Amino acid sequence: MPMYNFKKITVVPTAKDMINIMLSKTQRKTPTVIHKHYKISRIRSFYMRKVRFTQQNFHERLSLIIQEFPKLENVHPFYADLMNTLYDKDHYKIALGQINQARHLIDNVGKEYVRLLKFGDSLYRCKLLKKAALGRMVTIMKKQASNLVYLEQIRQHLSRLPTIDPYTRTVILCGFPNVGKSSFLNKITRADVEVHSYAFTTKSLYVGHTDYKYLRWQIIDTPGVLDHPLEERNIIEMQAITALAHLRAAILYFIDVSERCGYSIEQQIKLYENIKPLFMNKPLMVVCNKTDIVPLSELSQENKEALSIFEKHSVPILSMSTMTDEGIMEVKQTACDSLLTYRIENKVHAKKIDNILNRLHLAVPQERDGKERPPFIPEKVIEKRQHENLLTIKRILEKELEEQLGDDYILDLKKNYDLSDEYKYDKIPEFWEGHNVADFIDPAIFKKLEELEQEEKLREEAGFYSVPKLEIDETLMEIRSLARKIRERKSIMRQESRIVKQSCKPVIPRTAPARVRERSVSNFRNKMEDLGVSMEGTDNAHFTRTRGRVRSLSVSSGKSRSASRPVKKIKIDMENRSASRSQSRPPRNESGIKDIIMKNKLKKVAHKAIAKKVKKQGLKGEADRFIGVKKPKHLFSGKRGIGKTSRR
Repeated sequence: MPMYNFKKITVVPTAKDMINIMLSKTQRKTPTVIHKHYKISRIRSFYMRKVRFTQQNFHERLSLIIQEFPKLENVHPFYADLMNTLYDKDHYKIALGQINQARHLIDNVGKEYVRLLKFGDSLYRCKLLKKAALGRMVTIMKKQASNLVYLEQIRQHLSRLPTIDPYTRTVILCGFPNVGKSSFLNKITRADVEVHSYAFTTKSLYVGHTDYKYLRWQIIDTPGVLDHPLEERNIIEMQAITALAHLRAAILYFIDVSERCGYSIEQQIKLYENIKPLFMNKPLMVVCNKTDIVPLSELSQENKEALSIFEKHSVPILSMSTMTDEGIMEVKQTACDSLLTYRIENKVHAKKIDNILNRLHLAVPQERDGKERPPFIPEKVIEKRQHENLLTIKRILEKELEEQLGDDYILDLKKNYDLSDEYKYDKIPEFWEGHNVADFIDPAIFKKLEELEQEEKLREEAGFYSVPKLEIDETLMEIRSLARKIRERKSIMRQESRIVKQSCKPVIPRTAPARVRERSVSNFRNKMEDLGVSMEGTDNAHFTRTRGRVRSLSVSSGKSRSASRPVKKIKIDMENRSASRSQSRPPRNESGIKDIIMKNKLKKVAHKAIAKKVKKQGLKGEADRFIGVKKPKHLFSGKRGIGKTSRR
């Protein structure tokens, strides 16, 4: 039987999400543009491709759901019964069956409309058939909304279930609620099960793992079971019954001898007799818990007689306390050993062991004539061994010395140092930050310190540290005043330079005289009149020099610039070209050129560079931005609005 990993089941989307996923995938993965001038065969194949693609996507997604969910007939009976207890297997099978039926219907719709599209006689009719096909598929999926939601809930619950291996070494804890099963699980495994003082704290199966004899063991904590008929038990109790019925494991039946769980020992024994058929052919042990409150020796006579029923059935009784940890490891070891013995016996009695034994053959020599035949060792080997024993003297170990001397033994690690006896027991110097600590430890350091302090005091009294007073004469005063002036001048110069750097424009004082214009129209008139030239009638004259300009008139032939026919231009020179520009400033295309030969040479180089670019890149001119491929429609047009799905 295959082992299922329920945590790897893919998320089941809702019907609305699945429809959106499939239709958007069809839009993205298939062509989107169709024109009227296409051939009818091309139009048919365009829409047939869309219908087939959508049908295949729905088929793959629904097949994934059906395959990943476990089939109750193929899984272990424990998981089959557990799923029946938690989800009702009939409802589960109906949900998967309807998903399978929806897949079949979508496949039929796809085939039917592909067949009809083969006979489509126009773009309009093909488009309607495609629209009808996708619409019917979407309608089928909308009807599966409740089944998809139900399967997603089952998937979430299955992923939260503990991973239980039905074939490995297992120990199951069972009994009334609040008898200490979860506390025992927390003690022997790393599991962290919630523990409280009220009943039914554990509402589902919990699994912990432990190691014993280099083997891995799984310990299953079941919810508490009450003593009433099977039909009246709820889902929480039925989980424990399912585990007990289907898992081959060692059973630990817990009994609270203090009766603080709310049930007497007699009631707990009645529950044992009620579920006893579930323990058939399994190693069983009874664990008396909470013996720190009431030990087994202090039980009443009635309770002792009630517990004697287990001795009659040869069921071992173990005692422990999860509060004081007394007897916990003994219970664990006993349970694991009994389960190992049980599994080995089953394997020995099985038919598989015979096949293995038939392949093995062990030769055992037997006595023939009653003569002793000791092992033969050559004489040279014996001599060599004796010689080696003489050379190698056995070293006495510290452990043997300790056993011989007993309490008088003192561990001495320095006696085996490879040093002479005078150095063996020397103190090892201790170093700190590269300095020997012993160098800084001096027993007479305080005495030396006092002597140094007294010496310093005597020196101070003798005036050894006194500083002679300096008298300031006139020369020193003059030097100081000069230094002060120099410092002041430096600071002024520093500030002035800072002001010059910060200011962008020269500052003109207000007292500066106004600038008199040297050249003006009035000055010109006065000078001319002084020379005897009459200036009458020149009041409105402007004495300015104008440059000649080259005006060009463009006459187009009725087409745009991008047209193939060139634009006709008529240039009219108002003045000579040489007079239109000042002699001091050459034209831009001639600036920096020494002679006419160089100018013509540069013209040719520029023409070749432009021609090369135009030929290679297919440009219409030097400044052309040529875009070879037009944008496709889905990039050229804007985004779709809300609810606008006509493009599908």
